[in-house]
Order: sequence, then structure tokens, then C-alpha cells
Amino acid sequence: MPDFLLELLSEEIPARMQVQAAKDLERLVVGALSDRGLLFEAAQGFSGPRRLTLAITGLPVKQPDVSEEKKGPRVNAPEKAIEGFLRSAGVTLAQCEKRDDGKGEFYVAVIARKGRPTAEVLAEILPELLAKLPWPKSMRFPGSPVRWVRPLHSILATFDGEVVPFEFAGVQSGSTTRGHRFLSQGEIFARRFEDYEAALKAGHVILDPEERREIILHDAKQKAFALGLELIADEGLLNEVAGLAEWPVVLVGTIEDQFMDVPPEILQTSMRTHQKYFSLRDPKTGKMANRFAVVANMIAEDGGKEIVAGNERVLRARLSDAKFFWDQDRKRTLESRVDDLKKIVFHAKLGTQYERVERIESLAGEIAEKIGADVGKAKRAARLSKADLTTGVVGEFPELQGVMGRYYALHNNEDAEVADAIRDHYKPVGPSDAVPSALVSMAVALADKLDQLAGFFAIDEKPTGSSDPYALRRAALGVIRILVSNSVRLQLTNLIGAHVQKRVLPTVRGYANPQALELDDEIVVLEMLAFLADRLAVALSTDGLRVDCVRAVFHNTKDLKEHEIADGKVLYQNDDLVWMVAATRALQEFLKSEDGANLLTAYKRAANILKAEEKKDKTSYDGAPDPDALVQPEETALFTELAVASDLIKAEIERERFVEAMGVMARLRGPVDAFFDKVTVNDKDAGLRRNRLLLLSRLRAVMHQVADFSKVEG
Repeated sequence: MPDFLLELLSEEIPARMQVQAAKDLERLVVGALSDRGLLFEAAQGFSGPRRLTLAITGLPVKQPDVSEEKKGPRVNAPEKAIEGFLRSAGVTLAQCEKRDDGKGEFYVAVIARKGRPTAEVLAEILPELLAKLPWPKSMRFPGSPVRWVRPLHSILATFDGEVVPFEFAGVQSGSTTRGHRFLSQGEIFARRFEDYEAALKAGHVILDPEERREIILHDAKQKAFALGLELIADEGLLNEVAGLAEWPVVLVGTIEDQFMDVPPEILQTSMRTHQKYFSLRDPKTGKMANRFAVVANMIAEDGGKEIVAGNERVLRARLSDAKFFWDQDRKRTLESRVDDLKKIVFHAKLGTQYERVERIESLAGEIAEKIGADVGKAKRAARLSKADLTTGVVGEFPELQGVMGRYYALHNNEDAEVADAIRDHYKPVGPSDAVPSALVSMAVALADKLDQLAGFFAIDEKPTGSSDPYALRRAALGVIRILVSNSVRLQLTNLIGAHVQKRVLPTVRGYANPQALELDDEIVVLEMLAFLADRLAVALSTDGLRVDCVRAVFHNTKDLKEHEIADGKVLYQNDDLVWMVAATRALQEFLKSEDGANLLTAYKRAANILKAEEKKDKTSYDGAPDPDALVQPEETALFTELAVASDLIKAEIERERFVEAMGVMARLRGPVDAFFDKVTVNDKDAGLRRNRLLLLSRLRAVMHQVADFSKVEG
């Protein structure tokens, strides 16, 4: 079957936009073809510095003929109704059939459409689709309403080897393109994808970005190895430079010795951000080497000597600036910079960075005391944690905040644990980032994130849908990962509650209009805990734990503590995340067993009966059943088992023997099954009915000692 080839050649497309643009082009074209009944075998998009390409194989030469029927009004319907039907169907009354459905005759329009040639369909839809291609930033062409990322030079569009004729942005489609801007001369003619890809390679253009990526990685590693060095992995930079060179050539340059006493993070960040250079290191020492790898888009006659020399000159200027900032910053201590934070606003309603540091310092001290960290060191690290925001290096490279704070702290002879905590208090930044493991670092990192969450929840700036401008989801996941990874036990309710009440809300009241905010510390804490529960469910789901099991453990009724919030009652048993993870794992394993599945079914049955009867009777069946009113052996047996199980489950839960607690619950299966098989709950005797409903309520309460099974699906 015929193939379709489309290439859009333009000025250089920003590397960060290329991959998504190729995906969007494929999505738009494939969607439009499918909507028109044109199915195909495969589609593949390619992106590069100057071109977007789409190749579709196995397209039919024409659309299939379509015949459809559209039911219309009754034959005796008003004339205007019939006329409206004929207009919408695009037929005349003579083209309609009359049919009888047993209730009377009605009109049916039989619409037959002949399939059009695929080339004709492509020529019609492509200009419209290209105009819809979304770009983060685009340019308007002079005298044209069309917007495009960069000036468009040519459009190659062929189907079955023939040109698909159309015009877009003043450019007429054809069957020619061009190769590398400097290494290729003249036009390249192509009718099919195989010819096109081979011709481009001959014209020093590697079409596939994955192939360019592999070339860069392989050559950089080989050149580093030849020097006894190794490449410092940088996936983001690799993807970016693969979008900057159509014919990548890796060269190695030298960093002047005068810059090698600058921290390697500064050198790497400067080279990566400004110059797109890869850093190399000595595998024996693990230290950064005085070499860098640059990816050129050119084959030079001198082997790249002039290119390397030019890049070394540019790098010298860049690193001179970085070294200047580094030298100047060290002339002041971090302590002397803390007062400068008073000039930096954290948020209009949450005060300055200085006020935030004061809150974090107090909270870090409390957390340190609870987890066994050195309180003095934790408070000292928290006080200095944001001071590097006022330095020149961080001003130039914001991504180095924390990292530079550690260097300056060590230069000021601060304790090593304090310095490390300054560096690590932002961690973990992402799902692949390391989690702080030192106690002082954990205390400061938790304080930083919990204050961030508490502050924005207090001013009602919570994440909504996909919007999370203050990265609160990341902060919540950071708290969860620190606590769970290090098995740190913290009762969050009291900790967060005290922080909100003593520090956050007084700050907010000083900056925000009190009438515009409902400042209730209990509501803030509960909403934060619910948010952490949702994030915990998401985090654990990646490890194979069920979301409903997490929520069942989190929202349960042991030591009932009820609070009214916006969406109803929220019941908390335990806000120790480590406790919850262990309980969730045990619950999920229990539910996989036959006893667990059957007991869950029995629970649902009991809960549904109680819900229906409580609604009907307009009362709540809580309290202990009367043992003297138990007349059948099955209800007596269940009553006895529940009494024994309640004490055993409570004891096992208190000792955090969750598996054993589930084992106790499993023993309830037999008595529960027998109860439902032999006992009529809604007995005609009102006293028996009430007592049996109380027995079901007791079953629900006993099971809730482990988890709220109403949250469990299935």
C-alpha cells in the first residue's frame, strides 16, 4: 500500500520544542486521517534542529465508500420538521425511503458517499492541521495570519511517490528538501521515506534524534576514555544537544587551571547552562577533570582545533565571571547574610524569607528533639539554610541554592553536619533524587517542607487539578519519602497543629486581610493531613500498594477524633506514616487471601444493612448488643468471637504486629458466615432486630480497629 511523507524545513527550532512538536504533528495528522476512514499500518515522527518529519506507511489510495442511514420524522410530521431533517441530511424527499416500525411510517435518508482519493484528502487537511500545531512560542509571518515557530523554508509532501499539492504560510509543497546547512550543497529530491532518509544522511543530516543521541554519547565516552577520563552522565543535556546538531561531532577542550579551585558544581552548571558542554572526571579520584566535551555541528578540515579554541575562549570568559562571584561571596559569612533575607519576600501573605527562616528554625528544633537529632545543630542549619540566596553565585545559578550554602558554611568553619543539612534541606527534589539520611539534615528538610505546606494551606493556596504553582505535591512527597525511607516516627497532627497555631497563622494575620481568610488552625491541619494521605497513596501505588488500602488505613475510627471539614467527616486513627505503610501492606496481603476477601464481603453486607436500617429508622445503631437477647447459637458465637477478637486486635495493633492482627480478623470469617446463613437480622420482633443490628455494628467497629473497610474497593 502507498506511503505518505511530510517534511517541514525551517530555521533552527529550539531544542526543547522539537520532540513535542513531532508528537503533536503525528497526533494531528493521524487523528484527521482516522476520522476520515483512512487507516494505515504505521506512523513515525522525527524531529531535528531544522526539520519536522512524519512518515506514514500503508495508507489506502482512496477513502472507502460510505453508506449510512439517518432516521427522520414521521411521514405525517409538520412540514417544517421534515424540511429541517432534509437539510441536515443533505438529501431531497425523493431520496428518502418510507419505513414502518409498527407505530407508523417514518422517513429514512439513505446517504451514500463515494470515497475520495487519499492524496486529495491530504491536500485538503494538511494546511488546516499545520496551522493548529501548538508551539510554546511562535512567530507571525508578515502579511499572513499564520504563526509558526521559525521562518518556514520548504515543505516536502509526497503520497505514493507523487507530490501532494498544497500551500501553507506562503510555501508551496514539493518533493525537494535540503541537507546540512554547510556540509551539503543543492536540493535533495525524495519521493519515498527510504530515499529521503538515505539522501539526508548523504547530505550530512541524521534524521532520527535517537541515533544522534547515541552517536553523541558513544563518541563522548570514547574520547573521554582515550584521555583516561569518563563522562559525567547528564541525560537532560544529552537530549538537548541531540536537538542542536544535525551531524554531531564530539570534540574535547581544556579548562584553564586557574578555574579548577572553583567548586565543581559551579563549573558544571556554568558549562551546562551557558555553553552546553559535558563535564569529564577522573575515575580514579572521582574528581572533575580539567576537560570538557563539546558537540559541534560541523566537520572541520583541521580536525576541530579552531572550534575547540573558540569554545575555550568563550568558556574562559564564562568561568571568570563564576570565579569572581565565588571569590566575592566568601568575603562575607553566611551569618552576616541572614539579615539580608528581610529584603526578600517569600510570599505577600507569608512574609519574608527571614520570617520563614525563623519559623523553620523553631520547627526544626522541635523535630530534631523528637527524632533524636542534635537540636542546636538543627536550629543552626535552619537559620543559615536560606542565606545563600543572597550570594552572587546563587543569583547567577539558582539551581545551586543549598549546594553553595554548604561550601560557604564549611568556609566559615561551621560544623560539617550543619553544612550538610544546609545542602540537603531541599531534598528530595524529584522522585529520583536522594533522600537525606543524616538526622540533622532530616530535621531541617522536614521543617522546610512542612512549613511550606502549612503556609500555603493557611492562605488557601492549595493545588487544584493539574495546577500546583508552589510545588506543594513535591513538598508532600518529600516529607513522605524522608519519613518512610528512614523509618522516622512522627505524630504529624500535633506537630503541624502547634506550628500552624504558634507560627504560621500569626504571620499570615500580619500580612493578609483577616476578613478575606478563614484562619482556623484545625481546618488547616486536617486539610494538610488529607493532602498527605492522598500523596502517600500515590507514592505507595508505584510500589504496588493499593490506593484504597492506604485510604482505609488512614481514614479509620480507632480513638475516634471527628472533625467537620468541607467535604464531610474525616476520621483519623494514626498520622504516623511509617505505621500506616506497615499496616497497609498487611491489609493488602490479608485481602488477597480467601478469608480476607470473604470477610470484606461480609463487612460490606453488614455495612449496607446498617446504612439502610439507620436511614429508615432515623437513628444510629451504636453501642454494645445485649448478650441476654441473643437467642440463636450463631449470634451467640459471633458475639463471643467479637469480644475476644476486639481485645486481641487491639493488643496486636498496639504492638504493631499487623500481620497477627489480620490473622485474628481471619478467625471471624466462620462465625460471620454462619450468622448470615442462619440468622434473620430484620426479625419481626423489634427487640431481636435491634440487638442484631447492634451486633452488626459491633462487627463493623471491631474491623475498624484495623482499617475503615468502607474505603476498600471490591
